[in-house]
Amino acid sequence: AYLTVSIEPLPPVVVGDAVTLKCNFKTDGKMREIVWYRVTDGGTIKQKIFTFDAMFSTNFSQMENYRKREDLVYQSTVRLPEVRISDNGPYECHVGIYDRATREKVVLASGNVFLNVMAPPTSISVLAADTPAPFSRYQAQNFTLVCVVSGGKPAPLVYFKRDGEPIEATPLPEPPAGAGSWAPRNLLHRDLDDTKVPKSLAAEGEPAAPQPFGTAEPPRGLAAERDSVTETIPETVVSREFPRWVHVAEPIYYFRHTHAPVSDGTVEARATLTWTLNPQIDNEALFSCEVKHPALSMPMQSEVTLVAPKGPKITMTPTRARVGDTVRILVQGFQNEVFPEPLFTWTRVGSRLLDGSAEHDGKELVLERVPAELNGSMYRCTAQNPLGSTDTHTRLIVFGTLHDLPFLVSSSPGSLPGHCGFRLVLALTLTVILELT
Repeated sequence: AYLTVSIEPLPPVVVGDAVTLKCNFKTDGKMREIVWYRVTDGGTIKQKIFTFDAMFSTNFSQMENYRKREDLVYQSTVRLPEVRISDNGPYECHVGIYDRATREKVVLASGNVFLNVMAPPTSISVLAADTPAPFSRYQAQNFTLVCVVSGGKPAPLVYFKRDGEPIEATPLPEPPAGAGSWAPRNLLHRDLDDTKVPKSLAAEGEPAAPQPFGTAEPPRGLAAERDSVTETIPETVVSREFPRWVHVAEPIYYFRHTHAPVSDGTVEARATLTWTLNPQIDNEALFSCEVKHPALSMPMQSEVTLVAPKGPKITMTPTRARVGDTVRILVQGFQNEVFPEPLFTWTRVGSRLLDGSAEHDGKELVLERVPAELNGSMYRCTAQNPLGSTDTHTRLIVFGTLHDLPFLVSSSPGSLPGHCGFRLVLALTLTVILELT
């Protein structure tokens, strides 16, 4: 007797599809058994998923046969109604027949097939590396977007676009050893600021600074803006505030792609896009991360717009603070959608914060058990991300009794008659209250 077994090959299938495994075998002997196995752990474990025993069963519902040249041709099928990623792997079909010469001898043969189960990505997101991060108008800094794609099998193809156009980037196989060791160009000294160069060196079409070169002190970062309570709050981004190093035509992009297997059989892919940030041309630029995958009929994408913070909205609770209250000053949002996440820094104009520190980081500033001495104090919140910086101010008014407001009484006791001193304190107290209302 002879026996030949073959399994029809299968194209890759997508999670959720129905799949039929077909085992064809040809013999001139009598059927003994058919066994289907799912092979796992590199072939060390074989799990039975279907068995047909001709000795004890007359059910031929999964068997089809017909006579052809005095041979019997059979087909055994196993149907998986909704495949899962865990169904991925090899399968084997084992067939046994009785030899025609003797009923005691069994002839065995087998065939195998690999079921390749694909899964489309389930999530995609774009975020900024190293956030929140400060803004600097005096030093070039690298900026990195990270695209994270999860749930896919096999690993997807990930690429970036800017304003709808594909980005041509230099592959970066290994992560940078240091922030400044692989920058596209050297950073210039902060004193080379367009607002301080003479007319002969100024950019074409820009007026020169009104004072002679060298007479103005170079500003010292964000601290230069923290003057008095009457200062004019600057706009978030003013082009003339940026130095000459940002005046470039095309940025140089660096791209890196990695993927890591997940326990459920899928792959997490990470793609990074790094370049030297130019706040003038990168502010309000639209970046998108797109994914191509054989299980997707069209690309999957996520997009972000790089935007500097503008117009922070600040709330203070309670609205009418009294001596001894705990006051919370919170940034609730902005006039625009901001990306990446801003860095918030709180300072008290002209003095230190209540706890004695010079500044506080975070969206919320908490002043516990406020004393009367804080009445009228002004607080500045600086919100910044790598694209720009903006300040906003709020004044704290503390309500209390005459006893709680000793700073309103004359500093020279006895210099005024008692009733005159009382009238002065009462008048000043009413002035403070009217000023608030």
